[in-house]
Amino acid sequence: MQITSRNKSIFLADDDTDDCLIFGEALKALNEGVELTITYDGVQLLSTLDETVPPPPYVIFLDLNMPRKNGFEALSEIRRNDKFKDIPVVILSTASNPDIIERTFHLGANYFVRKPSTFSQLSEAIKTVLSLDLTQLHTQPERQKFVLSA
Repeated sequence: MQITSRNKSIFLADDDTDDCLIFGEALKALNEGVELTITYDGVQLLSTLDETVPPPPYVIFLDLNMPRKNGFEALSEIRRNDKFKDIPVVILSTASNPDIIERTFHLGANYFVRKPSTFSQLSEAIKTVLSLDLTQLHTQPERQKFVLSA
């Protein structure tokens, strides 16, 4: 699996440094040519997007529970901003409450992935997202296909 050279930038917004480290290792194991930008809250994510877009990242993996600006707030701002609104956003969260999943769907996330508990499951989840074709990644699926499983 290779991402084209013009789409090598992936963003991760997550306040858990261990999760960020593991995500980076899983991504590196799948595709060494990808550049990972990590931010630790929604404020930092939006600031980094403002400084670097264009070009937009290939995809943003977004945690929900973060300080300063949580994932719900960051997602809402991304979707309201003409400069960012078309960037695919995949929620990566330990949350599994149907109301939370529903809320992210209505806020415009492209997909929801329950944060896996093992390295191999995380690798599979990342691989699943990156194996989606551009049309799938940029289009929100029907509600019953919104939650991806590795």
